[in-house]
Amino acid sequence: MAEAAGAEQETTAIREAHRFDLKRLEAYCRDAVEGFGGTLEVRQFEGGQSNPTFLLTTTGAGGGKRYVMRKKPPGQLLASAHQVDREYRVMKALAETDVPVPHMYALCEDDSVIGTSFYVMEYLEGRVFRESVMPGASEAERRAVYANLAENLAKLHKVDYEKVGLGDFGRPGNYFERQTGRWIKQYRGAQTADIPSMEKLIDYLPAHIPDEPSVTIAHGDYRLGNTMFHPTEPRMIAVLDWELCTIGHPFADVAYTCMYDLLGIAGGATEIDRNETPGIPTEQEFVAEYCRHAGRDGIPNWNFYLAFSMFRLASISQGVYKRGLDGNASSERAMTLGDSCRLLADRAWQIIQRPD
Repeated sequence: MAEAAGAEQETTAIREAHRFDLKRLEAYCRDAVEGFGGTLEVRQFEGGQSNPTFLLTTTGAGGGKRYVMRKKPPGQLLASAHQVDREYRVMKALAETDVPVPHMYALCEDDSVIGTSFYVMEYLEGRVFRESVMPGASEAERRAVYANLAENLAKLHKVDYEKVGLGDFGRPGNYFERQTGRWIKQYRGAQTADIPSMEKLIDYLPAHIPDEPSVTIAHGDYRLGNTMFHPTEPRMIAVLDWELCTIGHPFADVAYTCMYDLLGIAGGATEIDRNETPGIPTEQEFVAEYCRHAGRDGIPNWNFYLAFSMFRLASISQGVYKRGLDGNASSERAMTLGDSCRLLADRAWQIIQRPD
């Protein structure tokens, strides 16, 4: 059985760049978080490169509960990034759907409380598989977990976004036109070196967008490590990290999951050896499982979607690295991402050139 580290192992003391007034946060929670009581203790999760994430624990009389808080990072931020209010809103909207999400307690957009906007949500006990290969898991468990990952992505894409109150959450249609423009701009804003493959992708992608009109909620960072599974069963209990969610195109999510979890491409890693980790599906098998639940026959122009996802992650990685250089990244690991953008862009350009 694969294990996920407990909260104590996953957290550290609040890092210097992210310190805030704990008493102000405690006072806010007493007023805004239903059932909140006791004395507040806070530790920072090591994960969460973009929006710093914290474990809130209450002790003493009226305490004994845990919550999770996510906030914007400190410092000068790109205008369209770190929108914790969007994360909160989409999870709140999905509460009554088949998509598993934590309960949302409160959103605070008053910077005077802890210095940035933040929200407080339910703390769940479960497993987070930090590694795509799920070390220690059996072949059957890997297969079941990935089948559930595909099924829940299809559930998300079946949600009527207008019916759940997200009709104005993004502009329907032209998703890839908007996204290529956005990530080109984000990359330019964080660029620290010349990367030839990024320049090729910047020229190629906007000119080769498929004519596929589907519009759904798009998570934007849907992968195994951004989900939580039941403590003992291969059943997902929460989809997490919704910062990049918008009204967009379902195939962007499918390609991103395949790129990140099944090809071993994130961070420039080599492809997964399925002889050593049986049960991990191929990208073709994952796409087929997704399509079975989504009621689709297949995904034409697959190479474009896969390459786009790599380009997008390359831009994100460059942004995290630049924040590390500037001294306001939410994790010490940010400084290790210096080569990620180039490696991802190189692989994306290779994908563009393979037979579709």
